[in-house]
Amino acid sequence: MKQVEIFTDGACKGNPGPGGWAALLRMGQHEKELTGAEADTTNNRMEMTAIIQGLSALIEPCKVDLYSDSKYVIDGITKWVEGWKRKGWVTASKKPVRNADLWHELIDVAGRHDIEWHWVRGHNGHEENERVDQLASAEAERIAREG
Repeated sequence: MKQVEIFTDGACKGNPGPGGWAALLRMGQHEKELTGAEADTTNNRMEMTAIIQGLSALIEPCKVDLYSDSKYVIDGITKWVEGWKRKGWVTASKKPVRNADLWHELIDVAGRHDIEWHWVRGHNGHEENERVDQLASAEAERIAREG
């Protein structure tokens, strides 16, 4: 099974507002950057989209070390999602789970891979996290200008 590192970030200018996402995929010496934007979104949706797009870009099942500065996504996929499934996609406070559409998509695409989830502190000098942060912010700014 191929070993891949994925570094992801999302950004939003306003929350909600124009947003961007970025993923950096690395296998050995090979790297690929993926980016995108939405005119009206939230930071959490962009964080999730970055991960979904990064994992979706893998054409075969891989062993993945995935790095994100989003506690929301890391905790959601590693701690909360099983409870949400059991409870019919409602939170402990009996409210519908936000971003359920993206959680379903993330569960589906993540299921194809052997993923080790890593939380990294954002804006703390982590080289790859800073790189995807800049890419995601640039996408958010681009879509805001075009909007």
